[in-house]
Amino acid sequence: MKDEKRTIIPILICTTLLGAVGQLLFKYAFVNSGAFVEWFILAVVAYGVSSIGYFYVLSRVHLSWAYGIGGLSYIFATILAYFVLAESIPPLRWLGVVIITVGVVMIGFS
Repeated sequence: MKDEKRTIIPILICTTLLGAVGQLLFKYAFVNSGAFVEWFILAVVAYGVSSIGYFYVLSRVHLSWAYGIGGLSYIFATILAYFVLAESIPPLRWLGVVIITVGVVMIGFS
């Protein structure tokens, strides 16, 4: 199982990042109504590809492990919101991101 996880981790990271990008695109679609359809379609595609990758991961590893690593989506979404959308992130939320990061690392090594 350990060798399997080593090959799955990059796929799982990509699927969670793509899911966070999908969220960002959904947000962008609803805020920028001038190009709603284009951004919405991109968001659905990002989410769809993310889901297909996640299904592949689930077919190869334990759900409890994969879902725990999926916590990366919170980290990615917060970072994207800060850098791309210029959202203000309060210190307490950054602390939460750090705690989630520690948890994801612990699950990854389990």
